[in-house]
Amino acid sequence: MSAAAAVALRRAIHAALTTDTVLTTALGGPRIHDVPPAAPEFPYVTLGEAQVLDWSTATEAGAEHRLTLACWSRQGGHGEAHQLAHLVQQALHDAPLALEGHRLVNLRLSSAEIRREPGGRTYRALLRFRAVTEPEGS
Repeated sequence: MSAAAAVALRRAIHAALTTDTVLTTALGGPRIHDVPPAAPEFPYVTLGEAQVLDWSTATEAGAEHRLTLACWSRQGGHGEAHQLAHLVQQALHDAPLALEGHRLVNLRLSSAEIRREPGGRTYRALLRFRAVTEPEGS
């Protein structure tokens, strides 16, 4: 199992989100961050935690990826967070992403959770995705 698949998947997800015109319009620009700026403009999306597990069989190599993305909103309620979560899901669920050196078998939303953050001003939609990758040529 290689970290290269995880890096390639993360790059492909970032590219898919930043080129999705419906999402970037809703965000007011390509506000998709791996590491958000110190004072980010709301709303925005962050690529969060990732877990990579061995998904190899007796004859073929593979990796299972569990990814968390977050949509951040300060619009004054949960509506915008729900809308952004939906748009991210639309952009990524079963998307045929091209990965450098690897093949994406599938990418599926496994859960979504919308919550108000402490302080009450910010809402965060947590989206958890599961992906399976194989080395190219498998």
